[in-house]
Amino acid sequence: MKNFTLLFASLLTSFSLMASTPEPTEKKAVAANTSTEKEMVLDNASVTDAMKEFRSLSRVDRKMRLRQVKAAVKEYKAQKAAAAQPSTNTLLLVILAILLPPLAVYLHEGTINGKFWLSILLTLLFWIPGVIYALIVVL
Repeated sequence: MKNFTLLFASLLTSFSLMASTPEPTEKKAVAANTSTEKEMVLDNASVTDAMKEFRSLSRVDRKMRLRQVKAAVKEYKAQKAAAAQPSTNTLLLVILAILLPPLAVYLHEGTINGKFWLSILLTLLFWIPGVIYALIVVL
């Protein structure tokens, strides 16, 4: 719930900043795109300022902002749900981990390292632990 309130407050702040400032020039837009939104940390003062500004808006402006925030939250949740679904690549690596565990570990890691050699050792000595280990590495 705390994360949702911070997300809501940050969206309100960003929408209030977008409404109050003119369109940025290209140089400013490039600089804004380089910073990540995940690194943005809100303190209590900025949240309270955003809430005061939100309360001072007219009823129509509040409804418009709330619609914008709800749409942004809905888009965020859709992106999060899309990322949570396993990709085809993962599915293929799981199938390969069952059939050829060391190859699946190599393809997942991208290099021959300790995990690969351990997978070969487990697969050659005992097949089932090799498969289990490969599944753990891949997933």
